[in-house]
Amino acid sequence: MTVAAIRDIVIVGGGTAGWMTAAALARFLETTRGGWRVTLVESDDIGTVGVGEATIPQIRLFNAGLGIDEDEFLRETQGSIKLGIEFDGWLRPGHRYMHAFGPTGRDLGLIGFHHYWLRGRALGDAAPFGAYSYNEAAAYAGRFMRGDNPATALPPLVHAYHFDAGLYAAYLRRYAEARGVVRFEGRIAGVTRDGMSGDIDTLILEDGATVSGQLFIDCSGFRGLLIEQTLGAGYEDWSEWLACDRAMAVPCASAGDFTPYTRSTARPAGWQWRIPLQHRTGNGYVYSSAHLSDDEAAATLLANLDGEALADPRPLRFTAGRRKAVWVKNVVAIGLSSGFLEPLESTSIHLIQSGIARLLQFLPDMRIDPVAVAEFNRLSAWEIERIRDFIILHYKATERADTPFWRRARDMAIPPELAERIALFRATGQIRRDQDELFTELAWSQVMIGQGIVPAAHHPLARLLGDDDIQGFLGTLRQAIAGAVATLPSHSDFLRSNRSQHR
Repeated sequence: MTVAAIRDIVIVGGGTAGWMTAAALARFLETTRGGWRVTLVESDDIGTVGVGEATIPQIRLFNAGLGIDEDEFLRETQGSIKLGIEFDGWLRPGHRYMHAFGPTGRDLGLIGFHHYWLRGRALGDAAPFGAYSYNEAAAYAGRFMRGDNPATALPPLVHAYHFDAGLYAAYLRRYAEARGVVRFEGRIAGVTRDGMSGDIDTLILEDGATVSGQLFIDCSGFRGLLIEQTLGAGYEDWSEWLACDRAMAVPCASAGDFTPYTRSTARPAGWQWRIPLQHRTGNGYVYSSAHLSDDEAAATLLANLDGEALADPRPLRFTAGRRKAVWVKNVVAIGLSSGFLEPLESTSIHLIQSGIARLLQFLPDMRIDPVAVAEFNRLSAWEIERIRDFIILHYKATERADTPFWRRARDMAIPPELAERIALFRATGQIRRDQDELFTELAWSQVMIGQGIVPAAHHPLARLLGDDDIQGFLGTLRQAIAGAVATLPSHSDFLRSNRSQHR
């Protein structure tokens, strides 16, 4: 008996997840050469969530892998530069800090910079931790330069993007269709399955058309049309730690120069995002329905916009968590169909990207191997759980007790592994990072220090520098950063130059 090679791949759903998947498969499977066939089924009548407009630097690797020119990408998506995320009011009202991309300070010898900062702080010589971040200083100054800055020896700024997710999906659609991906328009009315294996065979559209495949990628969003509604993968609920289960989203008119960073502002029952694009500003209020009504959330959001609202607030409902398995039989879930974490650290698009990379790594050939599926599911669960803990940290490490929502967050029990990380850092300044999890030691230190977790001790090797040397080291770093930022063009000028060069 001859076994047919798995070459027909069907993507269910468009949006960011569907078209990122289609573009990557078209690029790396070289669909125009007639080997693999990639089909995407979506309906114009079904809206997409489309609020994932802030990213982390890994998106640049994805775009580069597709051969996308950054300047063209920024123009096509009305994109802007992102150097970090500001957290306003998370530790206490009136307090702010930034989780900035790129290095903070400079490591010396065997230990990280934060140990020298802790030593300087004990001596009374240190500025706030973020003052030693080139990215943070440039972000607050509203400046940006791509690549090396000839005026300084500092490493280049590390950047990600804000962009219009709908425009990005449309851009990737054009990219994918030009490389052989076939799009079917229509709603899926039914599914047929193989009587022996239980695998999905065919999608039946409302107009009677059928789309058959061998491997199906579920990008249908929260509903999980194939992975959950058809195959019943199950869902692991994380609302005991992440109480927010609603969001209101609304765009507004831009107001003046826009900042090269995302802002997350703590509100009485959650937090509000602000994402500046070239043509508008994206806003949303992520909140707990147990502590705030939808009408109250909409009113709070509309009262805290930079400019005139360009639409009515759009409500979204979700439950933080993950599918118990994201690969079941011949279906792989990518994007919101695989799980959901609130976009506090802009990880939604990254999880799409990593899911695609994992799919390519475990791409089946002649058959789907259960051992590979099990490993795919293990790695997927491990990744999102590590990101989950990083997000929980923001809520747990707070001094706020001004509302029931924040008292609940401060007092809740947290996953044991996260509790151990916090305890280790608080006692010794040491940061445990597991394997190649997304967030680095620096990211953990920025957020823990920003949220008020300051270690009781620094590493003894930091005492090898004398008191005067510590003061000079920290002072020289700040001077170098200030000098470098002063030479940078403004963020607005960078984008204007990009647009004018295209005309």
